[in-house]
Amino acid sequence: MMRQLYFQSSLHEFINGFIAQKRAVGYKYVTSAWTLYKFDQFCVGQHYTETVITRDLAYAWIKRRPNEALATQQNRAGVLRQLALYMTRLGLQSYVLPPKILPRKQHYQPYIFSDTEIAAILSKVDTCHYCSQVPLRHLIMPLLFRLLYGCGLRLSEALNLRLHEVDLKDGVLSINDAKFNKDRLVPMSTRCLARCRTYAQTVHSLSDDQAHFFPSPTGNSPRKSTCRDSRRHGYAYPLRPATRTRMTDQLPSSLRESIASNEPR
Repeated sequence: MMRQLYFQSSLHEFINGFIAQKRAVGYKYVTSAWTLYKFDQFCVGQHYTETVITRDLAYAWIKRRPNEALATQQNRAGVLRQLALYMTRLGLQSYVLPPKILPRKQHYQPYIFSDTEIAAILSKVDTCHYCSQVPLRHLIMPLLFRLLYGCGLRLSEALNLRLHEVDLKDGVLSINDAKFNKDRLVPMSTRCLARCRTYAQTVHSLSDDQAHFFPSPTGNSPRKSTCRDSRRHGYAYPLRPATRTRMTDQLPSSLRESIASNEPR
């Protein structure tokens, strides 16, 4: 279920209309809607009262923040540019940021883990201990990492799995409404299936089929940022120093890049 966002700035009417238009043509438009919510709050904080986007407002919004990744800054600029284009189509004189106002981000290069690195990562994640604040973490993380690696899942796809989408009889995962709104079936290895069955018996003995397969303490799916925080959990430390520095935040997502190279464990 998408969280209802309430916009309060002088641009709230156009923000709501833009989001409604995106969703009407089939886009989920969740992450960008959250970016627009932050922009709306920025306008409120700046006591902005204009009903169009000015050049000064646009450049104040896209100013790079301390420790902000270039990709995040580009995303903020891109979303604002799309909103301004929407407003110009309505006949308003809003300032539209140039399409190449920010430098290009570095092209993504996937990292393929070696057999030794995969074994070290999985051994480390198996040491995850019980935590009263996140009581299922020590059960979730070992299986989550194996599904990311063994089934080539995106992190969001694994975290959004519902119990009825995990076929514990035939060993097939149903990935629904994934990237580009596509569905697919993903077979599991016999080892992953055995682990899923053991996990389900422990965690979901009383759950209904709509429950999240990997539930957070509130019953929702865990946040991606929590699973990516390998610095806190220490999952990256078995890697070589150079690799560890590069993969610190993206380690869970990068596991799927190695599926074609190694036999799932």
